[in-house]
Parts: sequence; C-alpha cells; structure tokens
Amino acid sequence: MQSTLVRRSFSVIERIGLLVILIATLCAVIGEVRQMIAAGHSAVSDLLLLFMYIELISMVEVYWHAGKLPVRMPLYIAMVALARHMMVDQQLPALDLLGTAGAVLILALSVIVVRYGHLKLPYNDSIDGRHLS
Repeated sequence: MQSTLVRRSFSVIERIGLLVILIATLCAVIGEVRQMIAAGHSAVSDLLLLFMYIELISMVEVYWHAGKLPVRMPLYIAMVALARHMMVDQQLPALDLLGTAGAVLILALSVIVVRYGHLKLPYNDSIDGRHLS
C-alpha cells in the first residue's frame, strides 16, 4: 500500500513538473513570436530558437507518454543551441568558432553512437528486475 502511494506521488510530481516545463516553453514561444512580429522580420537564429522550443515540447510529450526520454533528444537540442550561438554571436573569435563547431561534431557523433548502440546492442528496460514502463 505504501509503495503504491509513494509511486503515485512521484508520478503526480513528475506530471506537474512536465506541465510546468510545457507552460514555460509555450510562454517562451509566445514571447519570441511577439518579438518577431514587433521587429517585422525573423532571422535564422529566431527560427532555430523556435525549433529548440518545438524539440522541448516534443521531449515533454515523449516523456509524458513513455515515462522515459531518449538521450538523443537533448543532444539534438544541444546541437541546435550551439549552431544558434554561432549565428547570434557574430564576433566569435576564430578559435571559439572552431571549438563550437567541434562541439557540434562531437554531439553529432554521440547521436550516431547512441543510435548504433540502440540498434545493435538493445538493453532490458528494467532496474533490479522491476519493469520501467
């Protein structure tokens, strides 16, 4: 009885946290769209930011339905964030630009490794014999 109550409590806390993240992301999207309308145009960096928000919303949806999150989703967001950083900060020194591009490459390679591992080396979705779904 107590473990069921604890499990349900964690589930409710998790859902509330996901709703807070979703609402905060939607507020950020609305704010960004308002800024683009006020400016009368949108730049590629604005579109990349909106794309990151969409990815965050997708992460919330996946976690809400599956109860787990594929590690590659945050990797995608990180790659887009670094690309946006390179576009927004036009005064990046060459070495910083090269380092940021290297970081994007490392993240892309990480996605490939994760995908390869997931396809070729599947794992059991349990901890200590308990099913995680």
